[in-house]
Amino acid sequence: MPTRSHSPKPASSSRRHTHARQTTAEASGHAAKARHPRDYLQGRESLFATELGAAFVGDSLEVLSQIPDGTVGLVVTSPPYALHFKKEYGNVEKSAYVDWFLPFARQILRVLASDGSFVLNIGGSYNPGTPTRSLYHFKLLIALVEQVGFHLAQECFWYNPAKMPVPAEWVTVRRVRVRDSVEYVWWLSKTAWPKANNRSVLKSYSADMVRLNQNGVRTAQRPSGHVIRASFDSISAGGAIPPNVTEAPLADCLLKMGNNAANDEYIRGCRNRGLKIHPARFPAALPDFFIRMLTEVGDLVVDPFAGSNTTGIAAERLARRWIAIERDEAYLGAGATRFNELNEQPGVEKAQLRLGI
Repeated sequence: MPTRSHSPKPASSSRRHTHARQTTAEASGHAAKARHPRDYLQGRESLFATELGAAFVGDSLEVLSQIPDGTVGLVVTSPPYALHFKKEYGNVEKSAYVDWFLPFARQILRVLASDGSFVLNIGGSYNPGTPTRSLYHFKLLIALVEQVGFHLAQECFWYNPAKMPVPAEWVTVRRVRVRDSVEYVWWLSKTAWPKANNRSVLKSYSADMVRLNQNGVRTAQRPSGHVIRASFDSISAGGAIPPNVTEAPLADCLLKMGNNAANDEYIRGCRNRGLKIHPARFPAALPDFFIRMLTEVGDLVVDPFAGSNTTGIAAERLARRWIAIERDEAYLGAGATRFNELNEQPGVEKAQLRLGI
């Protein structure tokens, strides 16, 4: 099964390439030997399954309640937002959003391992009738910490340069607001010390950092009080620590990634088969980033609002086990097309065939 190398430096010789392939194969084999996620949900038929994961159609609260305590390394998801205008896939009123979401959150806390994390992508919205912003997502964050018991490990941000300029009345008609292109990505955890390793998401050093390394830097104290030590110019770690704003191909935490792909494998697969395309997909770079940073090979990743299963394919490529839960069979079934590139591998099952995929 193809997975990505975890090395912060690109291989520069055939020997390194061979070693990387062997390491990846061993990692995939290790993950495959762990208990298959489908086995956690005895008596419930999966819509489709792969070597490492399974997709289930159903109510997320009901399916989550069947997953044993403390078995999940990471929950990463993007639930329907509380938007002013209703969407085809369904969304909850802002006034009821916190009460609606908390039962899911309690189940998520229960299934997480003691060092597990919950990554929640959630967008803001405007109040009806005025160019003012709702506070519903901030109220949710406070409730997740103060009522449910999560820790806020870090607030991250997804910058989507392709996001539409809405509401049109305030942005393009009256022109009293600017385009809203940032969504929140809250990294929550069961403990104040969750499993995490930023070495797994290191970025290439900037030209300025390489120049500092070559020229050296003098020890100094900035006006802010921060001390610049002689080791500041070191590049021995193998890459730069990303900020909390995400961008592809490896997200930052401003996670900068467009979400307007019109001809990727998922879109092509849906169009070729006449399948329903999910209208609110998040980019694969987002779950990829957090799966790399917050889990290890073989850990279990769950997305309770899976949609077209972006999280599942990201987990499979990284040799993590996964469970996808989605109430709309058409959306989840179409997400099976994401695994076409892996289908020639011997471990992939063909349960998709009953969907005509």
